[in-house]
Amino acid sequence: MNIAMIGTGYVGLVSGVCFAEFGFEVTCVDTKPAIIERLQRGEATIYEPGLEDLLERNITAGTLRFTTDLAEAVAAADVVFIAVGTPSRRGDDQADLQYIMAAADQVAEAMRPGTVVVIKSTVVVGTGTKVRDRIRAARPNVPFSMVSNPEFLREGSAIEDFMRPDRVVVGVEDEHGSEAMHRVYRPLYLRETPLIVTTRENAELIKYATNAFLAMKVTFINQVADLCEKTGGNVQDVAHAIGMDNRIGSKFLHAGPGFGGSCFPKDTRAFAATGRDHGVPQKLIESVVEINEKRKRSMAERLIGFAREAGGNTVAVLGISFKPNTDDIRESPALDIVSALRGEGIEVRIHDPAAMETGKAVLHDVTWCASPYEAVEGAHVVALLTEWNVYRALDLKRVAKEMSGKVLVDLRNIYQPQDLAGSGLEYHSVGRPTLLESSLTD
Repeated sequence: MNIAMIGTGYVGLVSGVCFAEFGFEVTCVDTKPAIIERLQRGEATIYEPGLEDLLERNITAGTLRFTTDLAEAVAAADVVFIAVGTPSRRGDDQADLQYIMAAADQVAEAMRPGTVVVIKSTVVVGTGTKVRDRIRAARPNVPFSMVSNPEFLREGSAIEDFMRPDRVVVGVEDEHGSEAMHRVYRPLYLRETPLIVTTRENAELIKYATNAFLAMKVTFINQVADLCEKTGGNVQDVAHAIGMDNRIGSKFLHAGPGFGGSCFPKDTRAFAATGRDHGVPQKLIESVVEINEKRKRSMAERLIGFAREAGGNTVAVLGISFKPNTDDIRESPALDIVSALRGEGIEVRIHDPAAMETGKAVLHDVTWCASPYEAVEGAHVVALLTEWNVYRALDLKRVAKEMSGKVLVDLRNIYQPQDLAGSGLEYHSVGRPTLLESSLTD
C-alpha cells in the first residue's frame, strides 16, 4: 500500500515515519523546500525522542521519502492523509480550515479513482462532509472514500503512542474506506489495539471531546491546588488519592501553571465555539478556557510579587516548552509568564534543554543561557516552569550560591520540601504549604 502524508508538522511527520516503520511506502509532502531538504537529509524538524532514528532508518530502507510535489505523491497513493494545521481562527475561536480546504483542492486534482482521503488533522464536526462535497464537486466522476482518523499523540511520547495506542478511531461512510483503514492499521492488531469504526461525525467529536475533558481535569486539579494553599492541604496527596479511583484515573491530575501546547488551548476554544454555533453552549469548557487564562496571569503575578519582595528585578526561568521532551512552545504558559515579567520591567534569564531556538523567535529582550546554573546567576527568584529531567536533580546549594536572592518557585512540584533542607533556599510550590528555610532545618 502506498501512502501520501500531506503536511510534515508534528502529526504528519510522526505519523508518516511510523507508517513507514510498519513497512508501507510513504511519501510526506510539504510546501516549504527548506523543510523537505532537511528531512531528506534525515534531520528531524521537530524535537521528539526516537524520531530521528526512525527517520534515518526508513529513508535508508527506501520506505520513506519527502517531496514538495503534492500532485505526484497523491497520484501514486492508495491512501492520502491530510495532516495540516488547524489553528484558532481570529474572531470566533473556531478551527481555521483554510489549509485543510487548500489541501483538499489539490488532492481532488491529482487523485486517482478509488483513493481513500483521510483527515488526520483535528477538525470540527462536519468538516469531513464539507471536504467530501468539495472534492466531489471538483471531480464528480471519480469515485473516492472520505475518512476521519483523528490522532491522539502526546508530544514527548508520540512514537510510543502511535505504536501502542489505547485505541484507533476511524470514521467512515463506506466499506472501501473501512477496509483501507483496517489494512493501514493491521500491524497494530498483533498488539490487540482496539480499532473503533464509527461515523465521521462521531470521530470528529471524539477527538474534541477527549481533549476538552483532559483539559478540564487539568483545570480542576489546578483549582483544587488553590484551595489547598488556602486551607493547608497538599494537592499531590489529594490528587494521588482521588486518582486511585478507577472512575477518575491518575493522569492529568498534576497541578501547575495551566495547560498549553498545540492541542488543548485551540481545541477547547473550538469545542466551545462549536457548541455556541449549534445553540448548545459548552459551559464547562468555556469556564475551563477562562480559568486557564486567568491561571497563567496569576502565576506571573506570583513571581512578580516574589521579585518585588526580594528587592530585585531578575527572575531565572527554567523551561519554556509547554511540557518536557518537546521543543514546542505553542501557547506555553511560560510565554505568558515571561511576557508579564518583562512588562513589569523584570529582567528574565532563560534556559531550556530543547526549546531555546524556537523561543528566540518569539521572546525578545531576554537573556538566553547555556545551562540552568548560568540562568540562575544573579537571579532574585528562580522559577521552574517545565519539568525537564535536567531540573530534577539540581545542585540546590550551588543554585543558592549563584543567586542574588533565595526564592525558588517550583510551579511543577518537581521537588519535595525535604529536598530543600540545608540548601539556603526559600521554597514555594503549587498547592502545597510554603516552607521556609527555617522550617526545613528545624
